[in-house]
Amino acid sequence: MTQRDRDRLVVLKKALKKLIRQNQAAKELGISARQVKRLLRGLREKGDKAVLHGLRGLESKRKTPPATREKIVGILSQEIYRDFAPTLASEYLAEKHGIRIGRETLRKLMMEAGLWRARRQKVVAVHQWRPRRSCRGELVQWDTSEHDWLEGRGEKLYLIHMIDDATSELTARFVRHDSTEENMRVLWTYLEKHGRPVAFYTDKASVFVTTPKVPRDEKQLPRDTREPLPPTQIGRALRELGITWIAAHSPQAKGRVERSFGTAQDRLVKGLRVAGACTLEDANRYLEQHFLPWWNQHLAVLPASAVDAHRPLGPEHQLAASLSRVETRQVGNDYTVPLDGRKHRLSSAPMPAGLRGATVRIERRLDGSLAVRFRDRYLNVEECAVAVKSAPLPTPAKPPQSRRSWSPPPASRAAIDKLFDRAGPPLWKAARIDRTRTPDRLD
Repeated sequence: MTQRDRDRLVVLKKALKKLIRQNQAAKELGISARQVKRLLRGLREKGDKAVLHGLRGLESKRKTPPATREKIVGILSQEIYRDFAPTLASEYLAEKHGIRIGRETLRKLMMEAGLWRARRQKVVAVHQWRPRRSCRGELVQWDTSEHDWLEGRGEKLYLIHMIDDATSELTARFVRHDSTEENMRVLWTYLEKHGRPVAFYTDKASVFVTTPKVPRDEKQLPRDTREPLPPTQIGRALRELGITWIAAHSPQAKGRVERSFGTAQDRLVKGLRVAGACTLEDANRYLEQHFLPWWNQHLAVLPASAVDAHRPLGPEHQLAASLSRVETRQVGNDYTVPLDGRKHRLSSAPMPAGLRGATVRIERRLDGSLAVRFRDRYLNVEECAVAVKSAPLPTPAKPPQSRRSWSPPPASRAAIDKLFDRAGPPLWKAARIDRTRTPDRLD
């Protein structure tokens, strides 16, 4: 008997001895006068046990049978369920094995079996949360998560998330690289499905922000004094589509998408493990068929306003042109433009005026095609054939010449022989000659 039961018994005994009226006893106990009469009747028949509930001490008829408890422990002891929490485990038991059990009951059962241990709640600093936007499509947070999604069963994957700030509605896709092209493909899917949101909220990754190049020995200038840098390909595409881009200065600023990654890195990883996903196609199939429908059904909330801020795509919005890599080139006098080290010829019927020497826009589209636009008109483009240099003609071989010894011509031989016809002075006489007073020529 608890202290509360004892207090009730004291009040009922006062009413039984007519020390207080039954209405007063009902008021003190917080029950009706008819219930006081039933308790007094039971007090006369059973004694003090009347204040105790009749089912106290008895086993509940809704208790999970021992055989079912053993089956649950055996299922959750498998390798694929090794780190499942009670909430997720109860969902998979109902969906995969047809066993329905409350998560709190399952929590106690898993703690008794040593399959799960409660973690202490960390005391975090209290801060003022930013309220949600009021309309769907008013702000969409956009980020990419790098994680071991397949737990070593396949290649490395990245998960691109787009979550609506007002409703937490999620759009996501697994990709092999966190590149500009892959982010553009996810953006294309979002725009076709929902329309153009008012703003995207992202971090300062290189696909969204052009990083200024500063030498190591120089200090970076303050943000207000820098020259404006050209936008990235995604920044240019958002401008052309009329969508505002907002940069977050810290991970905490875009906390909604960061928390969604925390949920995905727990539940999505385990779901991919149970599904046996090993490839990019398997991961995206499970993501689209199971995880995203579950998220948008259970975790999405109703916005404060029923107005949808998404704007439809108009005829002036060409996704293939905007969501592409755009470059500019100058047209030569022969109506060619250099691209990737090769010349490409432009053609049109008729050829627009002012094309020679003008700047054209070159679009490398996501499907691998190439488009060239001059003002508001697209031109046909084809790669020029590489000129093959003709091989030089072979030089005719000269006939071999026989070698013969050189001999001076006859006139030279006669002059040489004449030098030795006349004898010179003796050596002792030649040594005494004073060369300072004699001419250079000996007579």
